[in-house]
Amino acid sequence: MKEKLHRFFACLMTVALLFSTTSFKVEKHYCMGHLVDVAFFSDAQDCGMAMSLDEKIDTTVGKMSCCNSEVIAMEGQNDVKPSFNDFDLHQQMVLVAFVYSFKGLFEPVEAKDVPQVHYNPPKIIKNIQLLDAVFLI
Repeated sequence: MKEKLHRFFACLMTVALLFSTTSFKVEKHYCMGHLVDVAFFSDAQDCGMAMSLDEKIDTTVGKMSCCNSEVIAMEGQNDVKPSFNDFDLHQQMVLVAFVYSFKGLFEPVEAKDVPQVHYNPPKIIKNIQLLDAVFLI
């Protein structure tokens, strides 16, 4: 249960990090008040009415367009990973001391020389516990 809960929170934090750092854009194009096109991450296609009206209307007369575009943009974070230079001197000293103190934990331990490795124990001829009448109770 604890492992599943840990995996769930790890996945939840991963999704939260993904959504906080991703930039996206939603663009909607309306023509005469009706929704014509919706585009995610790209530009919405227009209905073509704006171009035909722009060519016919003289530049001295104010242009009245029946088209309207709405853009919703969400900028993501770009500075997720802090650099080592962002830490002040005290934090740098603590980090260096932490790394130095725990560096030795992962070094291999030297094997000790055991002189009895090749020594064969003597063969048991008689059961000494029965001879001495010593029993573990």
